[in-house]
Amino acid sequence: MSWNPALDPDCPKGDAVDAIETLIVPRARDLGGFEVRRALPAPQRQMVGPFIFFDQMGPAEFLTGQGIDVRPHPHIGLATVTYLMKGRIHHRDSLGTDQWIEPGEVNLMTAGWGITHSERVDGATREKPHSLFGIQTWLALPEKEEETEAAFVHAPKSDLPLLEGEGKQVRLILGDAWGETAPVPVASEMVYADALLEAGAAIPLPDNHEDRGVYVLEGAVEIAGQVFEPGRMMVFRPGDRISMRAGDRGARILILGGATLSGPRYIWWNFVASSREKIDAAKEAWRAGDWSHGRFRLPEGDDQDFIPAPEDIPGARPRPVRYP
Repeated sequence: MSWNPALDPDCPKGDAVDAIETLIVPRARDLGGFEVRRALPAPQRQMVGPFIFFDQMGPAEFLTGQGIDVRPHPHIGLATVTYLMKGRIHHRDSLGTDQWIEPGEVNLMTAGWGITHSERVDGATREKPHSLFGIQTWLALPEKEEETEAAFVHAPKSDLPLLEGEGKQVRLILGDAWGETAPVPVASEMVYADALLEAGAAIPLPDNHEDRGVYVLEGAVEIAGQVFEPGRMMVFRPGDRISMRAGDRGARILILGGATLSGPRYIWWNFVASSREKIDAAKEAWRAGDWSHGRFRLPEGDDQDFIPAPEDIPGARPRPVRYP
């Protein structure tokens, strides 16, 4: 989920970042009874284009009365993107948004100066067994957009461009590629696409973006003689012409990337910023807990509890971390 439960000790430093080509194996993270696989940020690499955080949620099966319960928590300096393959999630935020998201739809929440939101499975959905499978990402904002006003956009599945042919279906989630542009407004140049490939089908990576990566969700793909199974993210050299082919079981992949930002970002808990001072200011505002007059508000309809900052949790690291 878009909540980062604690400060991450795995910090890529200096020459540890492979600027040419990287294979990332996600790390498991427990978000309080619900496990995710986190591919970004990784020890090898902080971002792919503006994508600075990449979590695979599930696939998971919940019994009656169970489900995710991510209490209200804050964000700054980023935009969260939620995209589901199975299940549904109830989003509420401090703008007054009250929105369910279902498979194939897009929730894009731009934090900017600051926003608070919760993510739950509640109501009638929780009253019966249900599944959840999806991806949640953070997009680091350009420095000039870091302190903009918060915003939220929901796009139904029918609004997203669908490209079909030669054994593949490609849904463009965000940005532009292969001559199409998704309708959801974004702060920087990027691509994010969901591609379903039949056995043996080939697909080229878009060549109009500097940074490009692929995450394998299901099946397997072959690239230059190498086979990559689910739960692998491959990041490619800028400018290389890349094509991949699905294995004999077919494949489902996510394609992501875009222009690199003007510099690295600090990450502390759920905050992303180009300076330590911006992180510190947001941290103090959340700790102050002035929900009526302060920088952060709690979501309407979900304002009886919230997640405390990590430094209030024993064992958490109290300092921002700068990834190279």
